[in-house]
Amino acid sequence: MTPSSDRHDARLTLRQSLGRTHLVTAFTSACVAGILLTLTALLVMRFYADHNLELVARAISYTTEAAVVFQDEEAAGEALRAIAEREEVAEARIYLPDGKLLTSWSRTMNTPIAELEGYLAQLILPGPVREPMLRGSEKIGEVELIGHGESLLIFLIAVLLVMLICLLLSAMGALYVAGRMQVSIIGPLRELARVAHSVRRQRTLGMRAPPAGIVELNELGDDFNSLLDELQAWQAHQARENASLLHQATHDVLTGLPNRVLFDARLAQAITEAEQGEGDFALLYLDCDRFKQINDTLGHNAGDDVLITLARRVEHQLRPQDLVCRLGGDEFAILLSPVHLEQDVEEVINRIQQAMSETVVLRDGQQLVAGISIGYAIHQSGVSASELCELADKAMYLAKRARREEVDATEPA
Repeated sequence: MTPSSDRHDARLTLRQSLGRTHLVTAFTSACVAGILLTLTALLVMRFYADHNLELVARAISYTTEAAVVFQDEEAAGEALRAIAEREEVAEARIYLPDGKLLTSWSRTMNTPIAELEGYLAQLILPGPVREPMLRGSEKIGEVELIGHGESLLIFLIAVLLVMLICLLLSAMGALYVAGRMQVSIIGPLRELARVAHSVRRQRTLGMRAPPAGIVELNELGDDFNSLLDELQAWQAHQARENASLLHQATHDVLTGLPNRVLFDARLAQAITEAEQGEGDFALLYLDCDRFKQINDTLGHNAGDDVLITLARRVEHQLRPQDLVCRLGGDEFAILLSPVHLEQDVEEVINRIQQAMSETVVLRDGQQLVAGISIGYAIHQSGVSASELCELADKAMYLAKRARREEVDATEPA
């Protein structure tokens, strides 16, 4: 595999690129929003946790005031435990005014979850909350509380679940938006690419890109269609030029008949088809008997008129599948295909002779009769094109000699 093919395989489609962009955008937005909301919620929770610990400390202070005054450790401990174990408290202590610990209580933390809750409390919640115990204006002790992280853990788990749900919803939304954009953006681009591919591969210049719902894509499609219009017009012009050049190369300028180039090609084709058993054909040679005399006495315009008339009258006597060509000067060749009987060829020759027995009206109004001599040869297996032409040419000159002798015999001595 070449490096260029490796680079091509590594490229993304427009749909993949749009989908990836939407997913990244959705994930980034959801994560940023989730993190900001989580931090805000944690700050609020920290504030309320601090305030809640202060309220719990006051409640403990009111409840244990008498026990602290009399330094009843057991009564103070029971009251402290009764309140602390119902609240979000991990540790609670009561100190005397001299700093001596009167009683304390701590939540059991012998499980991994409890340890995680304690770690979260140390990380997020404020430090120990201390509330002085007053009797009037006299300080009789101090309550110290450390918060518990159970609510924090539940909150963080809920946040993670919500963020996961948001990410899933964002991914679904991104895929939905990408699908809609595929219809509005990728769809017209694919149609444009399909038309361009078809034009490049199959030269179907008649195809056009359909209209698009987006202005820029619609303008791109219109410009592409305009380019195809110009290419199609240029191709049609080139086709006309090529057809004109081909016609000029294979047809006689004066009569419009096929010339020797096309005759040679059709003769070779006819021989091939005959050798394959598709039917025999006949080759006819003909020329005008007094053409040189007409040119010398009446001028070249008269000769051209005779040739044009001869070409038209011969064409009218042939079948659609037959071919008449001008070989040059006053020489013409006819391919009759298929031919079943020699009598069929004789009938065609008689029709041509009869048509040419009528007078030819020249452009200057003069009239004349242009006799013709016709010879033919029927294809036989193994006979080449040159041999067949030679046989037809000899037959034509024999017919010309016979006509000349016939004319000489009828003229008075």
